[in-house]
Amino acid sequence: MRFVAILWRLRRRRPRGGRWEAVRLSPVILTVLITALAFATPREIAFSRLLPAAPALAASMWPVLPTILLGTFCLLVMIGVSLVYSDLGTPYTAAAIAAVTLAAAYASHVRLRREETLFQIRLVADTAQKVLLRPLPSRFEDIEIESLYVAAQAQARIGGDFYEAADTRYGVRLLLGDVRGKGLSAVGAASALISCFREAAHDEADLRSVIHRLDTSIGRHSAAFPAQDLPERFATALIAEIPRGGGLVRLLNCGHPPPLLVHGGTTHVLEPSDPSPPLNLATLIGDHYRVDTVDFGPGDQLLLYTDGVTETRDRSGEFFPLQDWMGRQDPSSSQGLLDRLHQALLRFSGGRLDDDIAALAVRYPGHPV
Repeated sequence: MRFVAILWRLRRRRPRGGRWEAVRLSPVILTVLITALAFATPREIAFSRLLPAAPALAASMWPVLPTILLGTFCLLVMIGVSLVYSDLGTPYTAAAIAAVTLAAAYASHVRLRREETLFQIRLVADTAQKVLLRPLPSRFEDIEIESLYVAAQAQARIGGDFYEAADTRYGVRLLLGDVRGKGLSAVGAASALISCFREAAHDEADLRSVIHRLDTSIGRHSAAFPAQDLPERFATALIAEIPRGGGLVRLLNCGHPPPLLVHGGTTHVLEPSDPSPPLNLATLIGDHYRVDTVDFGPGDQLLLYTDGVTETRDRSGEFFPLQDWMGRQDPSSSQGLLDRLHQALLRFSGGRLDDDIAALAVRYPGHPV
């Protein structure tokens, strides 16, 4: 029963429609076709010897019991054919059907076990993603927020990109970053930074103090869990703070791609006035952090993103023109902006994204709920 429940949950993920139903019924269709040809053609052709193929095909998509029942039906068909045509080598074909049915039943059992294991792994990955990158509220008072996360690997759920938002007494604070490297080591570093930000965003009044705590956190994590493939683990990060009542946004950019601001129908690239070091590199290049302040009024929109967006390439090797794309968007229809961005990236890259992607879209409509 547990296997059936797992199979049912897995089937719910598969596309519905006539194509999938035809594939699922293909062992039955094959059995009927072979049976009809066996009775309709001369005995010299002996289509009945193809009957073992039906249970073999069923093992790839059916549970154990239906596979055995189909093999039993094929065996009965072979006996019926032998009553019409003699000297078909019925014992040999019947033995082949029985052997293939047993092997198919075992293969179906192994497949279901693997599907169960894969399903449990996906559940764990989904839970880990919800803990690490928990869903953000669509609105913090008078600030609208939309988030996007896409892992580069098709079966992955989380990676080295990260984001977080917190509604604090100092205003809405946002974090977006990218840990150098891939795999579990990058995920661990991202988890440490997010956990630290969730506390520091509420405790520290100044963004520089928040960054200092993040820098300390990734330094401790790197010392406790050194990565053999990286001589030095670091992360780029961008912190944005929107005070209550709006009017402005404070940005602290630590080596991260500059955000885009749509103001008055014009898209602006918010380059930092003075570069700040990435996290965990302050001891090498200095710990001078600069906070920039930009106007952020009603109708304005802010896009924060990781380099997976701007480094997406088409077949000719050209980078995705994010600024031009952003300028073509209608500011009045901000809902679904990141979904449109995701679709645009897929079309531009031909459906293949080679890097993790994380993005936050922030809009100040100018009227609280």
